[in-house]
Amino acid sequence: MDAPPSTRRSPALIPRERDVGLRRIAIGTALGRVVVRAGRRADGPATILLHGAAGSWTTWTPLLAAADAASAPLTDVVAPDLPGWGDSGTLPRRTDVGAMSDAVVEIARSLGYTSWRVVGHSLGGFVALDLAARHPRETIAVILVSPSGAGVVDALRRPLRGGARVPGFAGMLLTMRMLAGLGAAGRVFVRALDRIGALRTLTAPLFARPRSVHRSVIAAFVAELRPRAFVRAAAAARAYDLETWRRITCPVVAVRGSSDVFAAAADTAGFASRVGGYREGQRDDAGHFAHIERPDVVLAAISSLAPSSAPEPGVHGDPQPDCSPAIRSSHTRVARARSAG
Repeated sequence: MDAPPSTRRSPALIPRERDVGLRRIAIGTALGRVVVRAGRRADGPATILLHGAAGSWTTWTPLLAAADAASAPLTDVVAPDLPGWGDSGTLPRRTDVGAMSDAVVEIARSLGYTSWRVVGHSLGGFVALDLAARHPRETIAVILVSPSGAGVVDALRRPLRGGARVPGFAGMLLTMRMLAGLGAAGRVFVRALDRIGALRTLTAPLFARPRSVHRSVIAAFVAELRPRAFVRAAAAARAYDLETWRRITCPVVAVRGSSDVFAAAADTAGFASRVGGYREGQRDDAGHFAHIERPDVVLAAISSLAPSSAPEPGVHGDPQPDCSPAIRSSHTRVARARSAG
């Protein structure tokens, strides 16, 4: 039974990979050296965890801990620090989304995996969808957490009109561009804001219950606030062809917070019109970091697309029933969005 929202607190991030059964590996890719945390080998498909901008592999540690506590551990975990963040190298200039997803595939294959399910948060969800579209036979499922969608792309292409629909993202992008222009001074400025406690206030809109967010989450956000990488990733998303998602053949399920400031009102319809069988659940007790505020709900979504029950790669049938009430309750809404789109 869920704890009352007023008493539930988000868990702390776990900074040491060995504490969650993983090991640190550096792998060369076409985008340069990428540092990965991998482990919990069980000879199954890989569970690839892709963080968002201003994040790293540690953003997934509450989910790993929740799975362990529920006696349903995630296995065959592959959690890279995407280029530009964490311990990985710099994100090259003029990188496209396809290059990012290909780098993730390089990593999975170098670890011996030939199939995978992909869990992606925000920018990581964007990359996960491209990966599924470009590698449909190997991708058995995609689970999106607070994914970036058409609203963000529209804001990048039409800053005034599109930005008005996702003002939270538009404000973040403007801030990142200003900080990127400041260079090292921008990083000093961010650390100064953190020292005086201002960042907790400034990041509050990203969460449904900001006072309940553990300090380690804010600290990680500060450490991974990489303006130059953010701006380059935004440029890649701006140039992306969203119609690529029509090539996806695996099941796709999403969990997002109803108060996600990076989501536009039309995003559900945008996903539903391009991704066959798309399902989405929204939570009133989560913002843009649903996997931090409600890791149990994200875990239920992952379990609903467990490899044992997922369709064979390349086969696209009717949506399968799932065990998550948050997802079940959204079927009608997504169906309406698809017909409207």
